[in-house]
Amino acid sequence: MATANFSLHTKDRKRLIKDRLVRWIVSFGGLSVLAGLIFIFVYLAYVTLPLFSDNEVTWQPAISSDIAETPVLTLVSDSGHDGLFFFADGGYIQQSLVTGEQTSHRLPDNIVRLQAVDEKILLAVDSKGRYAALKPKLQLDQSSGDAQLIVPDLDEEQWISLPNAKLVNAVVNKGETVIASIDERGMLQAGYSHHATESSSGEFSFATLPTTIEGAKELVVTPDGRTLYVRFGNQLVVINRNGHSLYAREVVDLSAPNGVNVSGVHLLSGAYSLLVQYDNQQVWQWFDVLIEGERKLTPIRSFQFDADIAFLTAEATSKGFNVLLASPQTSESASNSFQLQSLYTTSEKLVSESPVPSSDVRDFALSNNGHYALVLSEGAMYRAYLPNEHQEISLSALWQKVWYESYPEPEFIWQTTAASDDFEAKYSLVPIAFGTIKAALFAMLFSVPIAVFGAIYTAYFMSSKMRRVVKPTIELMEALPTVIIGFLAGLWFAPIVETHLPAILLLLVALPLLSLLSGAVWYAIPKAYTSKLPSGLHPFTLIPVILIAIYLAMALSSDMEVMLFNGDARVFLATHGIDFDQRNALVVGFAMGFAVIPTIFTIAEDAIFSVPKHLSDGSLALGATQWQTLIYVVLLTASPGIFSAVMMGLGRAVGETMIVLMATGNTPILDWNIFEGMRTLSATMAVELPESEVGSSHYRLLFLMALILFSFTFVVNSLAEWVRQRLREKYSAL
Repeated sequence: MATANFSLHTKDRKRLIKDRLVRWIVSFGGLSVLAGLIFIFVYLAYVTLPLFSDNEVTWQPAISSDIAETPVLTLVSDSGHDGLFFFADGGYIQQSLVTGEQTSHRLPDNIVRLQAVDEKILLAVDSKGRYAALKPKLQLDQSSGDAQLIVPDLDEEQWISLPNAKLVNAVVNKGETVIASIDERGMLQAGYSHHATESSSGEFSFATLPTTIEGAKELVVTPDGRTLYVRFGNQLVVINRNGHSLYAREVVDLSAPNGVNVSGVHLLSGAYSLLVQYDNQQVWQWFDVLIEGERKLTPIRSFQFDADIAFLTAEATSKGFNVLLASPQTSESASNSFQLQSLYTTSEKLVSESPVPSSDVRDFALSNNGHYALVLSEGAMYRAYLPNEHQEISLSALWQKVWYESYPEPEFIWQTTAASDDFEAKYSLVPIAFGTIKAALFAMLFSVPIAVFGAIYTAYFMSSKMRRVVKPTIELMEALPTVIIGFLAGLWFAPIVETHLPAILLLLVALPLLSLLSGAVWYAIPKAYTSKLPSGLHPFTLIPVILIAIYLAMALSSDMEVMLFNGDARVFLATHGIDFDQRNALVVGFAMGFAVIPTIFTIAEDAIFSVPKHLSDGSLALGATQWQTLIYVVLLTASPGIFSAVMMGLGRAVGETMIVLMATGNTPILDWNIFEGMRTLSATMAVELPESEVGSSHYRLLFLMALILFSFTFVVNSLAEWVRQRLREKYSAL
């Protein structure tokens, strides 16, 4: 028997080479796309991870110090290079924290005594027993690079007599000095003085509390001088200033949260909150809350420590504070051990912690920017660098309700900027994620029925000639820039919806019903008349019905508004607790649905049209009607493609930027109201990324939003592919 040998001709070899080359190119392209997606994910995670990483405290080598007396006030420059130590006798020492170089100085001779009233302000007493407030600061000299001490001169008008003063406190802020005192009888007096100008002498004006406060232990004044807090025992009197008089707003029991005695009261940055220190190693944050129309000082959140608090210092420019914890001596240790912890109140985050390299701490100070801490001990001082980055960010602050200062209750809020320097950043992602879901949901509610039913009719019922016109036309809609759609929706369509709101609401219900009614009427007409219409032109009989319905609804909109809504639909909705914004979810649903329809229609129509014709022919041959064949054969077979079309449309809606940016009010609110706007993740990134500082918490949080969107898209696509494969396996037997 002859042996048949196979020979590969030259033409076949070229085809094989081309086939392998194309296969290699396609494989390389696919792997490149996968590698690109992995790279994007890794990069987004790389930028985002520092938000949740630990901050490490760095201690510098000890600097020898011959300061024997404990200072009344210690200051640290923002660069961490200089320390300033004030003493009760009016002298002060400036020492370099890098070289250890030290210089001694003294305040003017008429100052005989100094006392600190908070971490930044000194109270000076002269030989006549008068008081004056000083706010010294270390300022960097640009020419020499050294920190220069600036102590304001004390004019004669800035001194005030406080006879028999038992407690004294003072603030210096924005050209105003406030000195408050309580005498031995418990009488509270506050003196207010603006610095002398050409139009004013700068003399003190006094305000007195009409009632006395016996047994006062602490007196705290807010920087604006308008609120005073007086603690006696566990009770706190909140005193407000009204012109030239003082009145007690309320008396608060500070022991209410835990029944433990109070050991100290401190102001948090911005002076909207109080940090109340207790004997059980706890610190509670209190601030005013509007309760039944009145502001009440309320305990909000607590911080529990595992050792006694030796020092507590609030940061000057943020809602954080630092504590120095002192663990008592044990049998194993002959001396105390100290722990430095930095915490942020809003996020309830332990920002950083570190053991202190000294067992004998005499004083503790923090720089204005909160980045440097100074510990003074016997014969040495230690400087620490506190990164304190991304203090505001924690999982609870991002995804749980947070009780912000002056708010009546915990809420989800996104607000990154404000006019005040005392602003408390609000970084809740819940309103932004909710807005993304809300916008996508309303867009899908509008687009999915139209796109899927349109695809069914086009692929299964429409004539081939008409299909060749309709399908490319709808596909061309996808080429329309979304910025144009958003522009038209925001500036043209939104005012129409506002002006003709009753008509729009009526059309949402009337158009589907009229379409069904038109179909019923069409089938009721004898076929002798309907058969005369050329095949493929049947859908055009519905167009006049829709146009007439839209015209009548718009024309009668004013009459319907008078009959149904007492003349004004917006006022009617407002009286029923429904807010109305011109750019709202209804407008976004129409606009974004219009942009998503081509995506869903194209994929779904291809899936339905690709169902093998022998399946529908076999069903019809076995006696099934066209509708039975469509529902039980065609749609089931095409269900994987239809599901993929819907998921692709959802992914497009979730990631849409320009439409939601231009057609909504960009208000990050939590409300399903279709007449109110929203703010989405993509719109927030587009608006705020150009204005955010590179490397800041805000900047990295925007990258976290991108990571969330990326992950959501990946999960949705993966789920869609899994469901599609299951549907394909299930109906492949057809």
